[in-house]
Amino acid sequence: MKSSIKKKIIVPLLAVCLLVAGSSFKSDFFEIAKQIEIFTTLFKELNMNYVDETNPAELMDTAIKNMLDDLDPYTKFLNEQDVEEYKINNAGEYSGIGALVRSFKDKLLIIEPYKDYPADKAGLKAGDEIIKIGDIMVSAFDDNASELLKGANNTTVNVTYKRQGETRTTVITRSAVEVDAVPYYHMVDAKTGYIVLNKFNAKASGQTKEALNDLKGKGAQSIILDLRGNPGGLLTEAINVTNIFIPKGELIVTTKSKVKKFNQEYKTRNSPDDAEIPLVVLVDGGSASASEIVSGSLQDLDRAVIMGARTFGKGLVQRPLKLTYGTQLKVTISRYYTPSGRCIQSLDYWNRDEEGNAVRTNTFNDFATRNGRKVQDGGGVLPDIEIDATKANELTNALMNSNVIFDYATSFYYKNQFQDINAFKFAEDDFQQFKGFVSQSNFTFETKTEKTLKEALGNQQEVTFNEAIKNDIKSLLSDLEKSKFTALETYQNEIQSKLKDEIVKRYFYREGLYEYNLKNDEAILAAAELLANQTKYSGILK
Repeated sequence: MKSSIKKKIIVPLLAVCLLVAGSSFKSDFFEIAKQIEIFTTLFKELNMNYVDETNPAELMDTAIKNMLDDLDPYTKFLNEQDVEEYKINNAGEYSGIGALVRSFKDKLLIIEPYKDYPADKAGLKAGDEIIKIGDIMVSAFDDNASELLKGANNTTVNVTYKRQGETRTTVITRSAVEVDAVPYYHMVDAKTGYIVLNKFNAKASGQTKEALNDLKGKGAQSIILDLRGNPGGLLTEAINVTNIFIPKGELIVTTKSKVKKFNQEYKTRNSPDDAEIPLVVLVDGGSASASEIVSGSLQDLDRAVIMGARTFGKGLVQRPLKLTYGTQLKVTISRYYTPSGRCIQSLDYWNRDEEGNAVRTNTFNDFATRNGRKVQDGGGVLPDIEIDATKANELTNALMNSNVIFDYATSFYYKNQFQDINAFKFAEDDFQQFKGFVSQSNFTFETKTEKTLKEALGNQQEVTFNEAIKNDIKSLLSDLEKSKFTALETYQNEIQSKLKDEIVKRYFYREGLYEYNLKNDEAILAAAELLANQTKYSGILK
């Protein structure tokens, strides 16, 4: 019954949100007013006459959020709780247990405890399954149970969790948690500095400047800026970070919208900290939004060599618009364009396929950087130099999304001990054990080819096959299933890189992972090698 209610109120709610957001569709005023009246009548009658008690607030919240899902994944209704979380993400500080937690149907999973923060001090580790918070069972809690872990500084919360089949309890004392935009920076070698920028919150440009100046004081004559896995954040901070390396008055990004006031040009406003220092920017499929503004503009202006893998491809800009009762609508207001004029949006949410999925752009237009180098739009930022180990593939993504790599890292951690990061190793035998772990798990994923073949085989009304063809298709599907296991070998480097990242964090936290990567990460080593060869570096930009 719940799903049918959603369907009935989705269309009228669109009119409500459009009106509240301040859209000026004067020609559609009658239609908007009509839909609001229909919705108001429906909502009143539904709540007054439905056979069971209804919760108007929950109905409205669910309806709006499901309605907005039909637009794009970035246009969101933020209730009062969501608004507070949005502010926290941008501010870079909050009060809580200091851990990355993922919510499942009947449990909360600790993904990563932050070093020396409450969860870590209480003994929680990655892979622990929280089953009870205070007197509340997670499996019986309707909403996201992770909200129960939040609270004011110095308050306590009792937690019951499972670790390797054993049930344990602990008490966590909440405290202030600092979310650094730059969690790590260090010298790679005597002349090369390395900066990790993993989010664009309010601290991004300030901390990047501090890291740059400190590294230069230690002898850095070139810089590697690592934006891999950085999902973005504040547009203003993307401009400010770019301004560190770009002179004042340079156009960095242009936004274009059907609403004139959202059509803007963003230029650097300050003198740069260093407009000359050789710079390499590392990106991958997890680099999105603000990360793509920085990497795309530095590429277009021939200010840095971009290395790694093609970025995510989010060329859309959102703005929070205040509604009533402390709620907000975070709405996509425009597309953004890099200095060369390209929009790197990769998914078309307004022209979907038969299954309602956004269509991926497959037509790319050519643009030119300031020095005349060819760049393209439509599919994220393509690096000047691609690093195979940083590339994503269907199998690796499936292993990550289904928690197989995470679960193996948990198993590995409790079977192996390393006292020092320099002693850590992940040998060929370990990868073979991982393959066995995958075969014994319930891991499965369907390739696009399999999906097409299954659809053809099952669609007997439109396609007529004789038994021989049917058997051939079934045989092919069987061979494809077997080839998935073989593909573990094909993509061993990419998979093994993800495994090492996850495992190292278990022993030495994220700081240890950064330290390990300085000496072992293929992209960092390749960037340092390029920066050591200034002739080659300059040649790429020309």
